[in-house]
Amino acid sequence: MVGFETSDDAAVYRISSDTALVSTVDFITPPVDDPYWFGQIAASNSLSDIYAMGAKPLIALNLVMFPSKKLEMDLMKEILRGGHDKVTEAGASMVGGHSVDDNEPKYGLSVTGVIHPDRILTNSGAKEGDALVLTKPLGTGVLFNACRSKSLPWPELEQILPHVAALNKKPIDLAGNYEVHACTDVTGFGIVGHSLEMAQGSGVQIELLYGELPFYPNALEMYKKRETTGSNLDNRKLTEGFLTIDADLRSEQEELLFDPQTSGGLLISLPSSQAEKLVKALKDAGIEAAAQIGNVLPNKEPCIRVV
Repeated sequence: MVGFETSDDAAVYRISSDTALVSTVDFITPPVDDPYWFGQIAASNSLSDIYAMGAKPLIALNLVMFPSKKLEMDLMKEILRGGHDKVTEAGASMVGGHSVDDNEPKYGLSVTGVIHPDRILTNSGAKEGDALVLTKPLGTGVLFNACRSKSLPWPELEQILPHVAALNKKPIDLAGNYEVHACTDVTGFGIVGHSLEMAQGSGVQIELLYGELPFYPNALEMYKKRETTGSNLDNRKLTEGFLTIDADLRSEQEELLFDPQTSGGLLISLPSSQAEKLVKALKDAGIEAAAQIGNVLPNKEPCIRVV
């Protein structure tokens, strides 16, 4: 029912009139040195693709790459413990996995979920007149890199990790009470890249309100210090010819638009009349960063406009 034609978050395969399987896989290199946090963040990042489709995760398989001759095996145990705890929190079952010896640790999950075929959410259903709601702040890419380079002290980064590792289960459960037309999670391509996927898949123009975008503390300051990521330039090139920035932004403010996210929030498109209610429901549930960050307009090139 859903393949890779619109760069969606997961594949969907109907197995009966009332059940479809949702399948995804994702793994990452360590964003932090702490192995337990690494396991939690990587697992939440993988599970997020299931939630972005509106589905419920059922089972997960570990994907582990680990330099067993260079690092203590206790570190791998902590990575796996972090992943297991997140899968358990999601109400799914960890049922096995596979490991290989590699020069750099990598970890993630293959996840299978279920959904009713009539309730599938995709990134290509946004409609003119919709508003866009984002459920997590932006800026993890530069913050992780800044911590590695010692520009950002570990205690400053550690403060945001509970938000980064948070499951997108609660946001999608709450969104189910509204008329959601499209959904995706904001990850490696940044807010502009994933908005572009939604715009192209839906045949619309997306207007992002820069002043409403939520950012993690210190993210802008790190770009001011000339910290960056290995993905910013590629993410910028991805949007060439499809992006207009009308907002009066400094260069470091622009960079936040292309910042790659790890375990980012959901980008939800729903009727503008319902957006404020969803944001309030999210905030009432403790998701303080939730914000209405854009609008869906008739299709005019370019597909993304930042105002």
